[in-house]
Amino acid sequence: MAFGKKKTDVNMANNQVTSVNSMNSFANGTEITGEIKSSGDIRIDGKLTGNINIKGRLVIGTTGLVEGDIICSNCDVSGKIVGKITVIELLSLKASANIQGDIITKKLSIEPGAVFTGTCKMDGKQGIQNFTTKTETKVKNPGR
Repeated sequence: MAFGKKKTDVNMANNQVTSVNSMNSFANGTEITGEIKSSGDIRIDGKLTGNINIKGRLVIGTTGLVEGDIICSNCDVSGKIVGKITVIELLSLKASANIQGDIITKKLSIEPGAVFTGTCKMDGKQGIQNFTTKTETKVKNPGR
């Protein structure tokens, strides 16, 4: 395999190609209102008003703005978040990050220059419990 190439799995019997390095992306200038659920990775460079519940990695670029609660496995923030953040593994706040809300995470990395207003609880068990509880609640009550 050559360097820099995207790894793919090919199933010859079904003629299906599955990409391992796929990521959903919202470009700068895009505004979305609503709830996002995904088992993959998401990058936000635009504005999202609503909650995010993903099992993958969330990246919020320097122009990204999320107004709502976030639940994810890993998160890199360079933009702005207004709301509660629950990260199962690692939350990484870059120098340009601006967080207004509470954080629950197992591990936290903060670069000098990042702004954070709220409380932080670093407890991996609590983060996993919140992730499971919220996911189960949404599955049990899909009409709400």
